[in-house]
Amino acid sequence: MKELIEAIVKPLVDSPEHVEVNELETENQITFRLSVQRDDIGKVIGKQGRIAKAIRTVVYAAGSTSSKRILLEIND
Repeated sequence: MKELIEAIVKPLVDSPEHVEVNELETENQITFRLSVQRDDIGKVIGKQGRIAKAIRTVVYAAGSTSSKRILLEIND
């Protein structure tokens, strides 16, 4: 899943070397924290959050086979 998130986000940003995805797993959910450079945060979120929503939709669909809930947080 981390590779999927990186594959989606890296072409969007100016500094793909600063894209970092951390995974936190608990009993019933997996949280992925996406960190990008401060200048690139707008490119990942998009106008009115459309790009972030699309990324989350793809990630949630890919994780639908998992029994755990999947969350994606975008940090700057």
